[in-house]
Amino acid sequence: MAPYFLRNLVPRREQRQGGQPLLTVLRHLTWIQWAHCFAGQVPSRSLWLAWTCDAIDFFSVSLAVTPLATQFGKSTATITTSITLTLLFRSAGAAIFGILSDRFGRKWPLVFNLILCCILELGSGFVQTYKQFLAVRSLYGIVMGGVWGLAASTALENLPVEARGLASGVVQQGYAVGYLLAAVINLTLVADTKQGWRTLFWTAAGLSLFAAAVRAVLPESEVFLRAKAIEKARGTNTSKKTKIFIRETKEMLKRHWLLCIYAVLLMTGFNFLSHGSQDLYPTYMEKDKGFSTHDATIATIIGNCVSVLGGCIAGWLSQYIGRRLTIVLCVILVAAFIPLWILPSSFSALSAGAFCIQFGVQGAWGVIPIQLAEMSPPAFRAFFPGVAYQLGNMVSSASAQIEATGGNNIKTILYVDGQPTVVPNYAKVQGIFIGVVSAFVIIITIIGPENHGSHFEKHKTAFEEGGGRDEEAEEVANSPVDSVHDEKRSIRETA
Repeated sequence: MAPYFLRNLVPRREQRQGGQPLLTVLRHLTWIQWAHCFAGQVPSRSLWLAWTCDAIDFFSVSLAVTPLATQFGKSTATITTSITLTLLFRSAGAAIFGILSDRFGRKWPLVFNLILCCILELGSGFVQTYKQFLAVRSLYGIVMGGVWGLAASTALENLPVEARGLASGVVQQGYAVGYLLAAVINLTLVADTKQGWRTLFWTAAGLSLFAAAVRAVLPESEVFLRAKAIEKARGTNTSKKTKIFIRETKEMLKRHWLLCIYAVLLMTGFNFLSHGSQDLYPTYMEKDKGFSTHDATIATIIGNCVSVLGGCIAGWLSQYIGRRLTIVLCVILVAAFIPLWILPSSFSALSAGAFCIQFGVQGAWGVIPIQLAEMSPPAFRAFFPGVAYQLGNMVSSASAQIEATGGNNIKTILYVDGQPTVVPNYAKVQGIFIGVVSAFVIIITIIGPENHGSHFEKHKTAFEEGGGRDEEAEEVANSPVDSVHDEKRSIRETA
């Protein structure tokens, strides 16, 4: 018989029984549920609009590496240090805003987060020196780190279980939409203004402020309103709830430390996969393949158009064939199309490679919000996924620098007007890098836990007694990662 973790890739039939058809569920969603799903997606992570705004700002650096290098008189590898620092500090923001969200609610921590995003995005566009730029990008990394956990938890906990797979894909693709919008702005508005690359950051600042305003007019998550009403009826005051929260957080970390380590490893692989295939891509097209900035931006737009499609399809598919199996299939697709992504010289062939690679990368990512939400201790749905995500970002923060340094050390010949020119071999470096990362992601996904169809919204919050000792969360933490419990699961399944 196959190992348990392989047999369990497809969710058990009883986990899907009693569910309604997706179209029926979507027809019965309220406007508040739709608004929660689309109102907080800025590159810090919260709802769709908030996640989109943050992605615009983050990828503004990737798209402007060459003009930034010219502006500050630095090399490509040096400019990518700002990307590394942004990723490095995101875990701090995830911890700070995740704790605030699980303790005080989803709404106002996210609004405050988005306002800070707006301020720092404006600052990015006004810096005059490279040191100032690094300082602002580091601070922005802290703020950016808070959005995703808040956004994903808000969107998913307010939707029916049957719609969460599709919603996961839609919510996560705010990231791809942000990259797409940044590319369009870079192609049009930036080219028509004398401020150049600064226009990218100023535009992102306006969108972040708009996202904050939209979230401010929407109500708090029903899950938190219900929990607060229960605690108020019991006579629990603010001081006591804070003490309970601290105690339950310690209990959660003590009980689920193995799950925490696994989640960070999973997100390390995923962040290496996305940043390794995206952050240096425009520079790779310009320096390694000899295309203009305009053509490199067009290729980026093509890749991100299909990213949105891949994430939504994969999120929907995961509702039926399971979260982990969907991820594995998407990453296999990535590995299969690496040659088409790096070997051709024509624009059409390379664009087709980017199309296939990003379909797979963002397809796998489309499952991540719901996979992390379902495997998390239910009371910590903002803190746990957000911190795991951003710690993975921290470990993978040097992706662009690794590729840039590797490309500078491994040279290739590019023929420009018939003349041979020595250029960085970013193609070979990216191909090897993504191949190794794809193998790691497939392995770590297969051996990990899955709690498909979890009703996490029905469990206690982090400021209620027992929130950190949830029985279902304990079951997930001991899932396929710990084979000692295989026999116990088999007995339950037989019964």
